[in-house]
Amino acid sequence: MNNSLFAASAADLTIERIRALAARSDQVESLTLEFKREYSFGLVKTIAAMANTYGGMILVGINDKAEPGVERVVGVDAQETIDKIASTCSEKLDPPWEPTFFTVPFDDGSGRSVVVIRVDPNVAPRPLLIDLKAPIRLSGQNSTADRDRLLKLAREEPSAGVLPMGQNVMAPRLNPDSEGRVTEDFVLRTGVNLPMSEAGAWRPLSERSVSALAQALNDSPFPDALRTLGHSSFSQATGFRQLGHNRSRTARLVFQAISRAPVQHPVEAVVTVNLPEVYGSNSTALMATVIIDVIARVRRYADSIEAEQDYRYPVPNLAHLFDGLLQTFVDPIVVTEIARIADIDTALVGQPRELHLVADRQVRGLLHPTGLREIPDAGASAGGIFRANPALDLRVAAERQEQVDDWLRQLGLDAGLTGMEDLVESYRAKTTPAAWS
Repeated sequence: MNNSLFAASAADLTIERIRALAARSDQVESLTLEFKREYSFGLVKTIAAMANTYGGMILVGINDKAEPGVERVVGVDAQETIDKIASTCSEKLDPPWEPTFFTVPFDDGSGRSVVVIRVDPNVAPRPLLIDLKAPIRLSGQNSTADRDRLLKLAREEPSAGVLPMGQNVMAPRLNPDSEGRVTEDFVLRTGVNLPMSEAGAWRPLSERSVSALAQALNDSPFPDALRTLGHSSFSQATGFRQLGHNRSRTARLVFQAISRAPVQHPVEAVVTVNLPEVYGSNSTALMATVIIDVIARVRRYADSIEAEQDYRYPVPNLAHLFDGLLQTFVDPIVVTEIARIADIDTALVGQPRELHLVADRQVRGLLHPTGLREIPDAGASAGGIFRANPALDLRVAAERQEQVDDWLRQLGLDAGLTGMEDLVESYRAKTTPAAWS
């Protein structure tokens, strides 16, 4: 789910953020989001439908259509609205169940609020019935589960996850050569898990959809970030194209820097799409994965052209890489192509929530030392796991920058270094806002 408000803490649910969400031209009602001006019985049906499908969020006190000259965020009497919803949930839902409610008051003293309703399918007693029927969610509207869908919901294991809040990915490994020597300076990995539609789960990958994803990646900010990481170690690159292990349910798209030095590919990026195996599975929560690996060998490249050259990665280059990774994963065209492969609504393509770094040495030995100081007896670190703040919407440049800066500060502290905070602030002061749009 790519709406960050779903995972935000109560303190992060502010009327400013809700107004910003409602004002977004690309934020329309979808599988996981609905706007309601006020309470109605249909609202409770939507709660059941979201619970029986992928979950989602309902904002009460917002006009469902944006019209010129009409205020969209109008607010409601929060307590009265919550009481009505809770009462109807108790009377009409079988079994009785309530979602989570949050009250977000206006800041103008009017006493009005927006009521945020979160529907988490992982805790709802599925199937939820209304009048002996199980509503389900289609794109921006409700429908009714057919017999097959209803049976699958009834047979579902209580612990079966539907749309995981955490986008966890496995940590990468460094690859040895034929003599057992590591071939990379570091590997960076992030990714997302995707629910699959029933139709999409049975189809093999489409050649056209994989080619379209490769083109979207080539047109995204990602290649520029990879060139910045390469730091003049190459002048040519292949762009993303299929290379290596590609099968009917696996696509592997690879970007490779090209160098004449013994280290032929100072920088590589591998985007892997894996569809689930569905044969013999009765699960209603089949998941696909999209993983991005960035493989850096610039230090090895520098050493290959000038023995014992002690190249270190500049922090601004890493900042540009982190931002390029995140910006690519939320790029509308990339998201659209990923959603097309999984045959799902774009609203179900989550934002990456985890970043892994695995290095061949202590991280302090990889970073350019300018502005950084070692903490005595701080211990060693050869990488780490960087968690994203779920309250940040990575589609918004300022919030994405905040996440990148947090990761850089963590990188420095985990490496036993001080000065990263000042270094990041100095870098931001020299960086034009346009670079982060």
